[in-house]
Amino acid sequence: MADWNAMLRATLRSNNGEVPDGPMAGRPLLIMTSTGAKSGQPREAVVTFTRDGDRYVIAASAGGAPTEPQWYHNVVANPEVQVEAKGETFKAKATVVDAAEHDRLWARHVAERPEFADYPEKAGRTIPVVTLERLG
Repeated sequence: MADWNAMLRATLRSNNGEVPDGPMAGRPLLIMTSTGAKSGQPREAVVTFTRDGDRYVIAASAGGAPTEPQWYHNVVANPEVQVEAKGETFKAKATVVDAAEHDRLWARHVAERPEFADYPEKAGRTIPVVTLERLG
């Protein structure tokens, strides 16, 4: 899996944030670099996104796993992240949305990314939704 993620990051970086072929072709993907909650070291994650105005919206689904992905714990502990999306790199603030905003953003995310629809039932948990808002 580490080799796959490294290859995916390299592909995104060399193609202005796009994956031109293979199983991830055409998917909206970004690279988020967070600070490890325990280690304090930079951690890169490739995540799919939707948009809400200027904000990027990501879901801590881990593919429907019963626990959140590690990046989620990192952004809760250290909300300032670096985002690489569509060939652009910028600093952003990651915010776990509240219950009122969660339902609206989750519904929109599922509408654009239908494979997410079954994740809450599969995971047995509410999938956290996180917004990434550009700083500065």
